[in-house]
Amino acid sequence: MTSQSSNKGNTQVLWVQVCSLAAVQGAITLLWVIYNLYLVDLLSRLGFPTALATGLLVVENILAIVMEPLMGNLSDRLQRQLGTQFPLISMGVILAAGTSVCLPVLALGGLGATFRWVLPAMLVAWALAMTVFRSPALSLLGRYAFNTQLPQAASILTLVGGVASAMGPLASEVLLGWGPVLTFAIGSGVLLVATAALRAFNPGARVTTEVPDQSDAIAPQPSIAWGSLGLVFGAGVGVTLGFRLLMTLFSGVLNNQVPDANVGIVMGNVFISLAITAIPSGALAVRLGNRRAMVIGLAGMSLVCVLVGGVQQNFIAIILAWLFGATLSLVSNGTIPFALSMVPLPKAGLGTGMFFSGGAAAAALFGAIAGKIQTMPPSLGALLGVIAFLIAGICVASAPRRVATASL
Repeated sequence: MTSQSSNKGNTQVLWVQVCSLAAVQGAITLLWVIYNLYLVDLLSRLGFPTALATGLLVVENILAIVMEPLMGNLSDRLQRQLGTQFPLISMGVILAAGTSVCLPVLALGGLGATFRWVLPAMLVAWALAMTVFRSPALSLLGRYAFNTQLPQAASILTLVGGVASAMGPLASEVLLGWGPVLTFAIGSGVLLVATAALRAFNPGARVTTEVPDQSDAIAPQPSIAWGSLGLVFGAGVGVTLGFRLLMTLFSGVLNNQVPDANVGIVMGNVFISLAITAIPSGALAVRLGNRRAMVIGLAGMSLVCVLVGGVQQNFIAIILAWLFGATLSLVSNGTIPFALSMVPLPKAGLGTGMFFSGGAAAAALFGAIAGKIQTMPPSLGALLGVIAFLIAGICVASAPRRVATASL
């Protein structure tokens, strides 16, 4: 890359492609919202105990610990060999959408006792299909935005993801009222349309029919510092575990200490705040630097952990929900850019996958001890949340200063 193109790359963002990628992120989030809303209902229709839902989520996250970086690394190889990751992304999306439509059909079909275990197997298969394409797709952000502009581009993903997440607490009755078949079909349709748009606007999405140059095949690949990947994994663990602890702590305090609180509305305000503050937070991260902005956001979320235990009035809960969402936006905008900054661009899928792998590890741990977390004193929950955010902050702040440059 010439110096002229490098200078141009410092400020360039491919906004159409970023918006298409944000649509995919929104579709992924929406499908997970639908899945979590209907999981217990689908299992109970075939006579499975409610506790099986928690067990399935733990198993799915344990598998995702391996699948996320594996699929990310595979997408990097495809990018190097074929010039595109879209064969893997398309396959994963088709598998996820197809499996998603089958889930309610199996539950409503009245499988007999002999075959009813097909449903839990399909639920795990759906979750695995979602891991096939998430890291490869979201790693494309490193090709659509350049250097210091990555957090600003990521803010569009945060905005759309926040809107989709808000549908859980704010629109759950509507989604449940549509019934599982229609709701899963809509979620799958949104994913397919978003992916088609991403492929249509993606530069170089078509697979070349030319034989790859053999010199490219034997060229040395960029080296990876395994310690850097460990820091990305640790950041994923800390951010995800802290977020889940804080969400559980917040909802528990609302249920136990605030008699007039509408838990769904208060928690929905977290995601509304996340969406509204996403773009200003992205601009702030560009000005301050992504890692500094992430550390500020993690410190702010730690403050919310400390304060939330004393909430006794609904309007105070709303204020804290907005502070939670605003600080979360600083962190959410920075996660993928942080992961991308820790690896060379040809390893973007692996870097992104390692962050999601850390998140899956945290989710599996949280699921395994969720019952104990819900009954612990707020002060202990707040302490654990602060420790999780501290771990994430240490991983971000101690990471070597290296910026991944992008080239199309």
